[in-house]
Amino acid sequence: MGKVAMITGGTRGIGLGIAKSLAAEGWDLSICGIRDESEVSTLKELSELGVRVIYVQTDIGIAAERERLIKRTRDFFGRLDLLINNAGVAPFKRKDILDTDDESYERVMNINLKGPFFLTQATANWMIKQKKSIPSFEGRIIFIGSVSSTLASVSRGEYCISKAGISMAAQLWAVRLGEFDIPVYEIRPGITKTDMTAGVSSKYDGMIDKGLLVQSRWGVPEYIGRAAAMLARGDLPYSTGQVIMVDGGMTLGRL
Repeated sequence: MGKVAMITGGTRGIGLGIAKSLAAEGWDLSICGIRDESEVSTLKELSELGVRVIYVQTDIGIAAERERLIKRTRDFFGRLDLLINNAGVAPFKRKDILDTDDESYERVMNINLKGPFFLTQATANWMIKQKKSIPSFEGRIIFIGSVSSTLASVSRGEYCISKAGISMAAQLWAVRLGEFDIPVYEIRPGITKTDMTAGVSSKYDGMIDKGLLVQSRWGVPEYIGRAAAMLARGDLPYSTGQVIMVDGGMTLGRL
C-alpha cells in the first residue's frame, strides 16, 4: 500500500506544485480546498500520474469540516503518512493596519493559523496511534509559511501575523512530537507566481528589477514542490523544526 499525503489547498498554486511533486514520486493524495469538486479540473491531471487521489471540499477554519476531511481520508486510505499545511488566504483587500477590520482579521487567522494548528493536532494524534501499532511507520508534517512571517507588510498585517504564528506552530509541534520521532518542518516561500500574487505582479516585477532578490526572478510552485518532496522522502531525518527557505535569497542580509 502506498504512502498517503494530505495537502490542504492542494488544487492550485503552491499546493498543486507540491501535489505534482509528490504524485511523481508515488504518493497517494488526499487534497482539500474550498471549491466544489466539479470546479477542480486538476484532480484528473494528478490521477493520470498513476496515484490515488481524493478531494474533500473543506474550509479548514471550521472544526466540523476538518473532522470530515480526516474521516474521509481515514475511510478511503486507512492511513496518513504526511500532512502538508498549505492552505492560506490573503486579505480580500490590502488595507493599512490603521484601517484593518475585524472581519478580515478573523477570516485570515481562522484559515491561515487556527485551521492548520488544529488539523495538525488531529493528524498528530492519528500518526501517534499509527506509530504505536506499526513500528516502521514514518510520519511527517510540513507547514508552508512565508517570508511574511519576518518581513512586515503594513498593507496586509493580518497575513503577516498569521504566518508568524505558523512559524511558531511548526516549532511547537516539532518539540511536542519529538518523542514519537515525527519530524516537523516549515518551508518558507518568497515571491511566488500564484493566484494570490497575480494582482500585484507589476509591483513585484518592479521590486525584483531594483534588486530585491539575490536570484533576480520569480519563484514558481514547482520549487516549493521539490523542497516538500525532499522532506517527504526523509532526506533530512535529523533536522526537525528547521526552516527551508525558498525565497531566491530575498531574506539574506546584504551590505
